[in-house]
Amino acid sequence: MNDRETLESIREINLSYIMLAQRLLREDRAIGMFRLGLSAELADLLSGLTLAQVVKLASSANLLCAFRSNDHTMLSALLVQPAKNADIAPTHAAILLAGQPAEQFA
Repeated sequence: MNDRETLESIREINLSYIMLAQRLLREDRAIGMFRLGLSAELADLLSGLTLAQVVKLASSANLLCAFRSNDHTMLSALLVQPAKNADIAPTHAAILLAGQPAEQFA
């Protein structure tokens, strides 16, 4: 993959992420903030972006989204949920992620 293809992939991911974030925040702000791990300030910023601002922000050469946790143990536990506990796996993941701090807009 060359640099141009990489940048185009990053742009597509960024655009999808921003659009998802805006949709989640419109549907239910509190749940959207929780699911995305956003602070109120960042939620306000993303919610208020114009189309031109969305396109400009998505064109960044850096990914705008990131894994909410860099804790190997937690991510591994989420991946190896036994089948008998599959019905509670989403609740377990939510509890684990609730302990992670929201991103702060600086």
